[in-house]
Amino acid sequence: MVQVNFSSPDILMVGAGVMGMLSALELAEADQRVLVIDQGRAGLEASWAGGGIISPLYPWRYAPPITALATWSQKAFPDLIASLTDSTGIDSELSANGMLVTATDERDQALAWGAGLSRAVVEISDQEARVLEPHVHLDATPLWMPRVASVRNPRMGQALRQACLNHPKIELREHHEVSLGGDLDDPQAFSGSQRIAAHRIVLSTGAWTGHLLSGLNVRCPIKPMKGQMLLFSPCHLIHRVVLANGRYAIPRADGRIVFGSTLEDVGFQRTPDRDAFESLYASAVRLVPQLATVDIEAQWAGFRPGSPEGMPWIGPISEKLWVNSGHFRNGVVLSPASSRLLCDLMMGRTPIIDPAPYQPRNPV
Repeated sequence: MVQVNFSSPDILMVGAGVMGMLSALELAEADQRVLVIDQGRAGLEASWAGGGIISPLYPWRYAPPITALATWSQKAFPDLIASLTDSTGIDSELSANGMLVTATDERDQALAWGAGLSRAVVEISDQEARVLEPHVHLDATPLWMPRVASVRNPRMGQALRQACLNHPKIELREHHEVSLGGDLDDPQAFSGSQRIAAHRIVLSTGAWTGHLLSGLNVRCPIKPMKGQMLLFSPCHLIHRVVLANGRYAIPRADGRIVFGSTLEDVGFQRTPDRDAFESLYASAVRLVPQLATVDIEAQWAGFRPGSPEGMPWIGPISEKLWVNSGHFRNGVVLSPASSRLLCDLMMGRTPIIDPAPYQPRNPV
């Protein structure tokens, strides 16, 4: 493990979720010295709490800029996870078994969207679906998305944390809160009473982004959206992601099933509650009836960085202040492209995709 201590880094990355750590690794590979600071342990907020589906839910509902980020990222994921596994010894359990979509009334829209992406969405019969997932209850003739993968996102966070600790151009500081002061032309970052000197500051702070920017009198629409999840004990009842009625079941390699999720606009109220438990449990048992015989190991809640239409902010607010946040329900899937795009813009390189849709909007 490499120990570094930068007195004046090139870049201060505030936030050490998947987005912040992957952005730091991209910038470090571009020869930037990056100080990454998080108020808790790296990778333990939304990056840990989500499901890890490598696709937006119902992707045909999203604007083309989200599809552009997702498509680039989906192509990058196999090499990214393989590289992380090789360099850290931590297996993020990437599974490319596809996603079964049932109980949707958007069939024509989904097929039309998929046809533009070389059959990313295809029709299958009930019989074919039962061969894929014999324990799943079908409310309607399903759709099949063969290219969709999933990752065990807590382990991806662990792997990214270790990769940052190993990198000679990255210093990671955990359990340090950061505040902002000054103004947009000369933003100042503080940890307690200590000023952190850096040439540029990047906020990759998820649901906390709006709160941090308020210290600079910047209006920001990114806010916390609570989501609650259940974890079923090992049962091996499904083998691919299943999506129905806005909720999803995600199998893990050890046979556990992650089931989610709620979508609640309640601020930073983290406590899981009984109403959510009962709603999620009823949905899970309707989708996979045999889950009624399986123990539940955990219920938890996390905060998505909600944003209008799920459109993230990726780019500069000012010359010294940058943002990579607001990915709403799609942080994991969009992280490779978002991190590369941020690095391209900060390093003055030709961007991988048109950056215009993601520029911070009406920031003051």
